[in-house]
Amino acid sequence: MTHAITGYELSERHACELVGMDRSSFRYASKAPDDARLRRRLRALAGERRRFGYRRLHILLRREGFEMNHMA
Repeated sequence: MTHAITGYELSERHACELVGMDRSSFRYASKAPDDARLRRRLRALAGERRRFGYRRLHILLRREGFEMNHMA
């Protein structure tokens, strides 16, 4: 999309219309925190405890102090 806007000198509205994309989707910026450390630990636990499901792994991560899923 950015290439169409800068390369062909199109307006954002026109470029989005050509592609069939909402302008709000083009402007969207994620506010999600960087959870790389959590992902590494989850993969490590899943490798150690292969028979544990996601619920049990979630409990183990919570015990280690990781905050996730909007739950306190």
